[in-house]
Amino acid sequence: MMKPALFDIVELLVDLPEHGLRAGARGTIVHQDADEAYEVEFVSESGKTIALCTLSPRQFIVVWRAETQQWVPVEELVTQVVARLPEETGSEVLDFARFLLARTFNAHLAHAKGD
Repeated sequence: MMKPALFDIVELLVDLPEHGLRAGARGTIVHQDADEAYEVEFVSESGKTIALCTLSPRQFIVVWRAETQQWVPVEELVTQVVARLPEETGSEVLDFARFLLARTFNAHLAHAKGD
């Protein structure tokens, strides 16, 4: 997993009620401290700063990489989230992913047979 970098767009994994921000809010990394703390700016649709927060990497995932000018693929987003979960919860996510894969595979088989 790549380290967050300056100007990456991140998405909150946690609510920050003291700043009026909820999980899912997106902001831009505007400064990186030497101690793995990141200053993230959240703005309104009109471009006005809503909040400037110091966050740890455990509080967000990177959804857009400034270096490549590309959105992060969904597979990497899932990996970022699962990597922050306790082992037991990560195992539950894996079980659910297996269930979805089997359901999708069986649906394709049924469609191919004309059911």
